[in-house]
Amino acid sequence: MIYIFDTSPLLALFNNYYRRLFPSLWVKFDALVDNGQITSTREVLNEINDGPEDAAWEWANAHPEVFTTPTAEEGAFVARIFAIPHFQQTIERSKLLKGGHHADAFVIAKAFVVQGTAVTMEGLKPNAAKIPNICQHFRIPCMSLEEFMEAEGWRF
Repeated sequence: MIYIFDTSPLLALFNNYYRRLFPSLWVKFDALVDNGQITSTREVLNEINDGPEDAAWEWANAHPEVFTTPTAEEGAFVARIFAIPHFQQTIERSKLLKGGHHADAFVIAKAFVVQGTAVTMEGLKPNAAKIPNICQHFRIPCMSLEEFMEAEGWRF
């Protein structure tokens, strides 16, 4: 299975599961990265780079191959997402005004194109315009970080 990580689960991993305290988790994570099962999009890297220079920032910038540039097919799917007025709400107004980065639609588009699963910390909420809602609308698999760990059979 291919997992497309949103910014939030990467930050959760690096902020809560320190490499020195959870070495077996990181062996498993690194193996999935190395074999291409964990990937993301350039827009997630941009969001991480908008934040502090912490462990997630260092790792992301040391692994640019994980954060691919969106393809034309992914761009076309982003257009399909935003063709639905309700889903235009995913773009935060403050990010639009300040020129911030917004990765959600690109994570979803990559999951659609590579037939992977979006991994996010966002939850499915009625009438929301969040990653799980958009994935549900387009029938794209989506899971939380905890569900990802369960799917991989991780026990520590």
